[in-house]
Formats: sequence, structure tokens, C-alpha cells
Amino acid sequence: MSYQALYRTFRPQAFADVVGQEHLTTTLQNAIEKNKFSHAYLFSGPRGTGKTSAAKVMAKAINCEQAPAREPCNTCNACRGIMDGSIADVIEIDAASNNGVDEIRDIRDKVKYAPSSVKYKVYIIDEVHMLSTGAFNALLKTLEEPPQHVVFILATTEPHKIPATILSRCQRFEFKRHTIDGMVARMAFVLQEQQVTADDVALKRIARAADGGMRDALSMLDQAISFSDGHVSIEDVMSMTGMATAESLFGLSRALYEENTATTLTLLEQLISEGKEPQRLLEDLIYFLRDLLLYQKAPSMEELLQVADLDEGFKSFASEANASWLHATLKLLNESQQELKWSGNARVMLEVALLRLPGSDENVMQEQATPVQASTSSSGSEELLKRIAALEQELSKLARQQPTGAVASDASPQQTARKRPRGQQIKVPVAEIHRMLSQAEKKELQTLKKAWPDVMEQIKNEKISAHATLISSEPVAASENTFLLAFKYDIHCQMVSDNKHQVCDIIEEVLAKTTGKPYRVLTVPQTQWQDIRESFIQTQREQTPESAEPEEEDPLIAEAKKLVPEEWLDIKS
Repeated sequence: MSYQALYRTFRPQAFADVVGQEHLTTTLQNAIEKNKFSHAYLFSGPRGTGKTSAAKVMAKAINCEQAPAREPCNTCNACRGIMDGSIADVIEIDAASNNGVDEIRDIRDKVKYAPSSVKYKVYIIDEVHMLSTGAFNALLKTLEEPPQHVVFILATTEPHKIPATILSRCQRFEFKRHTIDGMVARMAFVLQEQQVTADDVALKRIARAADGGMRDALSMLDQAISFSDGHVSIEDVMSMTGMATAESLFGLSRALYEENTATTLTLLEQLISEGKEPQRLLEDLIYFLRDLLLYQKAPSMEELLQVADLDEGFKSFASEANASWLHATLKLLNESQQELKWSGNARVMLEVALLRLPGSDENVMQEQATPVQASTSSSGSEELLKRIAALEQELSKLARQQPTGAVASDASPQQTARKRPRGQQIKVPVAEIHRMLSQAEKKELQTLKKAWPDVMEQIKNEKISAHATLISSEPVAASENTFLLAFKYDIHCQMVSDNKHQVCDIIEEVLAKTTGKPYRVLTVPQTQWQDIRESFIQTQREQTPESAEPEEEDPLIAEAKKLVPEEWLDIKS
């Protein structure tokens, strides 16, 4: 194969080529120049930041025929032999596939023999955190008392998995993520060597997608060069990486701000049909809103913008966008990002996340409602009384406009759950829930809650999508053969009540295995559960004869209820 990938062609061959890690390379150069380098090093940091490349440069520098020097010459027999792999004294080991104790024992047995071609034997152990406990123990003795002709360089992305006994015997160097400017400069140099041109904004988008890894950036640049025709454009990068354009993100953000649900769903459908991943799309939207907030607060720092195009439309939107809406939206989208990561249906969760965002009017109302105290001090109590009267008048008007008809379910108006701000509320079997509550027992709920973690673990093993749907739910009431499951998110409740993916069947089957008892599942959104519970209690009170005098409570039990929550008590007669 004649062609070589860019990240291999432009792999650093000297410390000066390890860009963005000057705080490490300077230390290593000084130590090598003064002949005071250690016998063991630990290079840690994110992937693609130059750990293994720096290890090979160091192996050349300490064995170079011109040593001691700050850089390897790359022309002597030792340097060229290490570069082409013909010198057997520099050994690179992948601990991910050679993680057993036997492989490390083999190193321990051979390390005592002197090098045959160069001055120092160098063992580069990549992904060292993958070694087994026995392998670490076998390596420990060698690191404690190594021969003078051996240098160990351990590389890892997860240093917290390495035993402290190993860490304490190594000089540790932490590699940083590459900055976007640093990666853009390196890619520009590579393009110049390859005689290819590119848009500056295209290189910035590649750098952001690489997430601080130079190797990832060069791999994507290699792919973009193949995709393009001599010039890497922003359109080529967008098509290749699956990132959303600044124009589409602007349209989506504008629709969300104006609470235009139809436009929001249309744009989302269009982006997903173009192959955009929901997780990446949400990340791009977060970055766009971040750019909007950043430009709004510091217009002079436009060089820090990540995905937005600084055109007139963006500037106009930044001037009129409500800062409190941006803060609230970014917070909610950031929370939704974690939910989306583990969801079995990422697209549905993204739609739900966007539709539950607050509108700009809600934030304006909040901002206008807060300065009551300030207006009181400036205009006096008379102004405050006028505002209160206006609010009372508005509330009475809303009460008169409230529809009096019954909700299309088996619930009475008193049993109807509170309305949701968007869409229609989920219909719940209120009558069935009331029948179950009339037979509910505290010990049944306690038994069910105790078994619930095991039930969820078994459901996760059987069907991960069912587990993702149930992760935000909890049992809130139970009788001998029925229990009620309350959901934090209405969409999950709807999916289970419709028995999508046979979730109810799985729950009942796993419960029967775990508890030895058959249970029937009833579902309710958390937002409606409190109303249903209160209506049931009210009904029970109305059905209790007024002549029936309440039984006098034991003083000891009454005192215990004052000290701890009642649900913690198990009162036996």
C-alpha cells in the first residue's frame, strides 16, 4: 500500500513537532540535555494528544548518537533504526491485547539483558491501565529496582485506574487537549505540504469535532480532502461530519424562541432526514446558543464563537434574545443531553426536550414579575395595591374562561390532573387507581420498593429500551395484586400505558420472578399523581359517616410521628 494516512505521515519526529504540549517537552528536553532523565515515566491525557509520539521521540533522543541533545538528529543509525522499527531494543507493547501476567513476566526476565544496538532499552507500554492486577504486581518489582540501561514509558488515557504503587514510581506528565487554534494551525501546515486549500471556517469545524485530539483532526482532514476536489469547503465538512450548518441552527433557535412548534418540528425532521444524529444535533444547538449568549455579553470576543456565523441575522437575534431564556434553555438542554445519551429512542427524546423548553414570553413575564419590591420602595404601597388588584382581576377573568365540561376519561372534574402547558394531557384510569388505593397496603409498597432495584437490573439485562423508559419511574402505591407506577416524564408514561416494546409484560414477568407474586401494572404521570391521591382522600372522607368518632391515637405513636416521617414507621396493633 503506497498511500499513508496523514496522521502517520505527519507524526511528530522531534519534540518541536509535539505541538501544544510545550510544558512537557521543555521539561523532557532539559532532563535529557543534562543527562538527568528518570527510569520510568507516565504519559497521561486524552486520546490523540501525542503521548505515544512523544515516547518515541524520547526513545530516539536518549539513544541518538549526538546525545545528549535537546532533539534527536533523525539521521544517525540509531534514530533511523528506531523510526523504521529495525532496532529491537525499543519495544512498544499494547497493554490492551497483552495484559496478562505472563507477558509482563517475559519483560521482567528480558529486562536484565543489556541492549544490543543502542545505549538504552526503552519499553513503551500503551494503554497501561488495561493491565490485570497480577500484571501490575509483576511490573512493580521491575519499576522498584530497574537496571541502569532500561527506561519505561507508560501511556494511558485513564490514569485513575493505575495502582498508586505504580504511580509513585513514575514521573507523571499530563498531556492537555489541543486548542482549536493549535489544531487549525497544524492542519494548515499539513494542507500546505499536501498542496490543498481549505476554508478557515471548515478547519475550525473539524477542530471542534475532533474534541481536542490532533489525531482525530488529521483523520477527518484526510477524509475531507478525499471528499473534496482540491479545496476543502465548509459544505464538505458538514456533509462528512454530520454537523448542522449555522443557518439551520439559527432557524431552529429562532423557532424555539418564538414558540413556533410547527417550524421547530419541520426543521428537526429535515435535519434528521439529512442524516444528522440527534446527539450531535443537540450538541451543536447548545454550542449555537452558547455563541449567542457569548456575543450578547461580549460582542468584542467574536473570535471565541464556535459554530455561529457572524452575519446580520445573528447580530439581530443576539440583540433581541432574552438572556434569561438563553440561560434557562441552555440548562434544560444540558440536562436533556444526559437523558438522550442513554435513551432507547434518541429522536423522540430530542423532540420532547425541544418542546418542553420555555418560551420567550414566559421569561419576560418572570423578569417583569420580580421587581415588585423595587417598585414598592419607589412608588409606595399604593402602586403595589394597584398591581395586586390588576392581578386579581386577571385571575377572575381566567377562572370564568375555564371550561366546565368533563375531561374525556373516567375521572370527575375533581379527579382531573392538572393541565400540561403543551399538547393534551395523558388519560389515566382514575377509577381503577381509586379501586387499587382502597385496597392498598403500606407493607406491599415497602416490599415492592425493596425489590425494585433488582427488578430494574433484570429489565436492563432483558431489554435495554424498556429499562431506559422506566428509569425515571418509581412505585408509589401497591395492593396485594396491583401496583401504581409514577413517571417523571409524560412521554415515558404514555409509552408504557400503550405497552410499546411490551414494557408492561416485561415488568409483570420480572416482578413475578423476583417477588413470587403476580402483579398488574397501572401507570400515572407524576404531575397527575398528587391530584388523584388528594381526590381519593377527599372521597374517603366524604364517605365516612359524620357520627363515627375517630379512634383516639396512642400518645406514644403520636409523639413518634412528630419526630420522624410517618412513612418510616411500621405501626403494629
